[in-house]
This record gives sequence, C-alpha cells and structure tokens, in this order.
Amino acid sequence: FFTFEQYKKLLGYVSLSPALTFAIAGLGSGLTEAIVVNPFEVVKVGLQANRNKFTEQPSTVSYARHIIKKEGLGLQGLNKGFTATLGRHGVFNMVYFGFYYNVKNIIPVNKDPTLEFLRKSGVGLLSGTIASVINIPFDVAKSRIQGPQPVPGEIKYRTCFKTMATVYQEEGISALYKGLLPKIMRLGPGGAVMLLVYEYTYSWLQENW
Repeated sequence: FFTFEQYKKLLGYVSLSPALTFAIAGLGSGLTEAIVVNPFEVVKVGLQANRNKFTEQPSTVSYARHIIKKEGLGLQGLNKGFTATLGRHGVFNMVYFGFYYNVKNIIPVNKDPTLEFLRKSGVGLLSGTIASVINIPFDVAKSRIQGPQPVPGEIKYRTCFKTMATVYQEEGISALYKGLLPKIMRLGPGGAVMLLVYEYTYSWLQENW
C-alpha cells in the first residue's frame, strides 16, 4: 500500500487517466514487493519441500546460508524464480488495485454505513478473486522453479514462460490453474480485509490528525 501510494503520486505528474494510473501504480507496487520478498520465498519453498522430520530440518538462517554458499545470490540461488515472482506480484497488484479503485469509483457511495461497508468489501473480495485467477499461472511457474525438480540434479523448470509452456504441453491448461480454489479462498477474503483496513484506517487518520 505504501509503494502503491508513492507510485500513484509519481504518476500524478503524467497525464494519464485515473484507470491507467491505478493499474500502473499497482503494477509498480507488485514489482517492488517481488524484489523484496523473492529471497524469502526461495527459502520458504525449500523448507516446505524438505521431507525430513521437523526436528531435523535446518533453521531459516542456516538454510539461507546453505543456498548462498551452494548457488550464490543470483537467479540460480537466493533469487531463483525471480521473473515468475515479478509476474505473480506485478500482475496480482495491477489487477487488484486497478480493479478495486476503478470499480469502487463507478458504484455510488452509500450513506448507510453498513451498506457502504458491504460495497467496499464486495468490491475488495471481487478484486482479490479476479487477480488470483489471472496471476495463478505465474504462481504455478514460481512453485515449479523454486521447488524440487522432478529429476534430482537436472533442472527442468528454469525460466518463467518456458516453465508455463512446458507445464501446458505436458499436463494441459488445467495444470496452470492448480490450487486456484484455495488461492481464491485465501486472497479473495484477504484482499477485502486488507483494503477495508487500509481505507478505514486512512479515513480515521485524516479525521483525527
């Protein structure tokens, strides 16, 4: 939300329509988020794929050190799957923020607080759901690249779009949408909650500070 607001301010100096401004600011915020979180995603996926007993698993820090020592900081190491992560977060935020602010501005504000709450939460839920549907192929590609490879010692999934093409050719279009339902169940309501908390907090701060 912080980077979204900063990009929105920067885009204010360019003559763009509000619809395009919200979408591009969302894209910028998603790309920025991806740069920050990707190394943590690599460590997280590696730890989750570890089949050892919990007591035998390495700590987060030691596993991160192991990746850096073995593969380095680059696209085969701590930043593996970087392009897919850029796509996942960039596309999600572009649709999420772009859809929410544009649709919310079309639907009239309701004077009844309860109906206004439902208006915002409904648009937020729809935003998170649509963004999840559109960005999930990037999510699948990211999981394939960062997770264990099918054949040990052989890298099958290396780049984002090539991974998508391989999955599509070998497993069909439905494979690019694996996990869609739990993703929607997480990010649909989650998207609504995040936007509601942000909007009501922002309004409260404007009124009281």
